[in-house]
Amino acid sequence: MFNKALVANRGEIAVRVMRACAELGVQTVAVYSDADRDAEHVRYADEAYNIGPARAADSYLDQEAVLEAAERADADAIHPGYGFLAENDEFARCVEKSEFTWVGPPADAMERLGSKTSARQAMREADVPVVPGTTDPVESPAEVSAVADDFGYPVAIKAAGGGGGRGLVVVHSEDEVEDAFDTAVREGEAYFGDPRVYVEKYVDRPRHIEVQILADQHGNVLHLGERDCTLQRRHQKLVEEGPSPVLSDGTRERIGAAARRGVREAGYTNAGTVEFLVVDEDTDDGSVGADPDVYFLEVNTRIQVEHTVSEMLTGVDLVKWQLRVAAGEEISFTQEDVEIRGHAVEYRINAEKPEEEFAPATGTLSTYDPPGGIGVRVDDAVRPGEEVGGDYDSMIAKLIVHASDREECLARSKRALAEYNTEGLRTVIPFHRLMLSDERFQNATHWTRYLDEAVDTDRITNAVKMYSPAETAESEDDDEDVVERTFTVEVDGKRFEVELTERGGPPVAPTDNGRHDGAHGRQRPPQATADDGSQSAATAGGEQVTAEMQGTILSVTVAEGDEVEPGDVICVLEAMKMENDVVAERGGTVASVAVAEGESVGMGDTIVTLE
Repeated sequence: MFNKALVANRGEIAVRVMRACAELGVQTVAVYSDADRDAEHVRYADEAYNIGPARAADSYLDQEAVLEAAERADADAIHPGYGFLAENDEFARCVEKSEFTWVGPPADAMERLGSKTSARQAMREADVPVVPGTTDPVESPAEVSAVADDFGYPVAIKAAGGGGGRGLVVVHSEDEVEDAFDTAVREGEAYFGDPRVYVEKYVDRPRHIEVQILADQHGNVLHLGERDCTLQRRHQKLVEEGPSPVLSDGTRERIGAAARRGVREAGYTNAGTVEFLVVDEDTDDGSVGADPDVYFLEVNTRIQVEHTVSEMLTGVDLVKWQLRVAAGEEISFTQEDVEIRGHAVEYRINAEKPEEEFAPATGTLSTYDPPGGIGVRVDDAVRPGEEVGGDYDSMIAKLIVHASDREECLARSKRALAEYNTEGLRTVIPFHRLMLSDERFQNATHWTRYLDEAVDTDRITNAVKMYSPAETAESEDDDEDVVERTFTVEVDGKRFEVELTERGGPPVAPTDNGRHDGAHGRQRPPQATADDGSQSAATAGGEQVTAEMQGTILSVTVAEGDEVEPGDVICVLEAMKMENDVVAERGGTVASVAVAEGESVGMGDTIVTLE
């Protein structure tokens, strides 16, 4: 086993890896950006090294800086977690050629399976069914149209190096092709440094099923059951559960065998996930029969966010086994030893405003009190008083609930989510509570675009008002400071808590532990939304259009001298892995443009000036 491992990541996954290292007797090294000087993963590690500014491209994605930190720390292994450099085969190859051990699959296998086009070819060779489409990249909108002529609309244009919905654009008609092609290419370049895209037939109303695999260097390839990741918004997972509530035993065995076969043929080792789309065209209510169509989607050549579901179901510590496999150990159990026990669900706790199309949220976490009790696990790396900015992914924690069956698991989830107390920062907890009362989710008849196509925004807005009334009150009256005071009183020996909301009053300062003495107050800076209530990343202050959040400019759509109308898109701003349209709130002529593609901006920075 290793003596010291550097964790090339941040947040909850960095802490998760460090905990596994601690149990194996491995010392840990953290890397951090200027924005993360006081982050939990930095405090948890045995030693830590600054690797650059807040912008990820200048810190967590800086390969040389990460390797230099490993050398300075005298580490002997590098674990990438997920995100950032985790699926970068170039970085993996650099580590393999160095004195360090790469805790992940071989770079050659990552390269073959990391590209969606070569992965599709590899799976075809392993007799794994794939969605009809191209195996080679397409070079122009005309080629997209040709594929659509063969398969019919809709088709999906996908980034070859993509994943998690990044670089994926659905095209419904010929007049959408050119813009969709440009968007997919731009996102592929921005998120993965790879502008290549391919085309496949768009599968309508599928279930998203993924299989957790674990393979060692001694020829053992196992799967640890499947996870159902169907509840998504804009192809971003929100809730994952296992085992899938819709698969028959026969379909489950078929998918598990296909996943093992595919990664074995690719020479894959370590942990990974093989993802599939499952669709049954013989049903019209969102259900899945005994023998549905199964199509390979992609391979995630890393540990997944939702690996916790498989850990709760099997009792196998996947991160420990990542380290053991990388150290050359043989897996000590067989496929027959893998037993799925009960049901587990993971809820991603994102700093987002669900009623505003899940726009990223920033703020200070004045109160953070996660749930506990039997069958409840929380993976996080935040503490009360911590400021959450817009520099990185919006996920701040994961709530994982386990029980004997799905019914008990959902009931336990309701209890745990009701206990989860956060203040000062908007989160998706109200949305999760809404879904637990949603008939389609309860009956597992939803599909991957159920939220985008069938859930009324008013339902989400009402859920936020119901489950986060104080936060909603603040957002409805941004011009006034809102202070919520909680008083404890006794009447006839019975204890009551009384909450009073005061507008325009003096804020109540928190104590050192992030809590408040006698009362708790929250303040929020003014925010802006478009007149139609849609997501907007800008506010027009006088003659200026400014950024509402920190982020990176992906594209600028106007130039000096252009005429703009209210609602016109000024630029596209990427924040917390989400694209946000920056729009003008009034018309005018562009007098100057203050940003360019690739630049980082902070909240309140000027984007353009109008006259």
